[in-house]
Amino acid sequence: MTTASYTTTLVVDESPEQVFDAVVDVRSWWFGDIEGSTDELGDEFTYSVPGIHWNAMRVTELVPGARVGWLVTDSRLEFTDVKDEWTGTTVTFDIDSVDEGTRLRFTHDGLVPEYECFTDCSNAWGSFVNSSLKARIKTGTAVGGV
Repeated sequence: MTTASYTTTLVVDESPEQVFDAVVDVRSWWFGDIEGSTDELGDEFTYSVPGIHWNAMRVTELVPGARVGWLVTDSRLEFTDVKDEWTGTTVTFDIDSVDEGTRLRFTHDGLVPEYECFTDCSNAWGSFVNSSLKARIKTGTAVGGV
């Protein structure tokens, strides 16, 4: 893993299983158009915000209560010169118990400061993870837009 890749961490009171269940319920916290299944190993799905961002993902890791991993198999960012900056990058959600509760460490490995989209994309991930995913973890239900 590249140390310069985007990472954010949060700690919640809920169990690792509740955090895992929230992460794999992608439609409840990552707002955009999502097509395909997201909760089984090998599932493939697409995410899009028309005119801004589209990507295809494959679920590559699924360890209940511990880890979720996605591979970006294709991407198109309309607001960058290099449209496929995300292609080949990976997204991981590492979940573990800590004294304070459950820690979720989100990493978009390959989303690096040298990428044109780094600032916008890391700000978006930060909002999705620290606001909408956190709210989904705490409430157990889908949340509104961020």
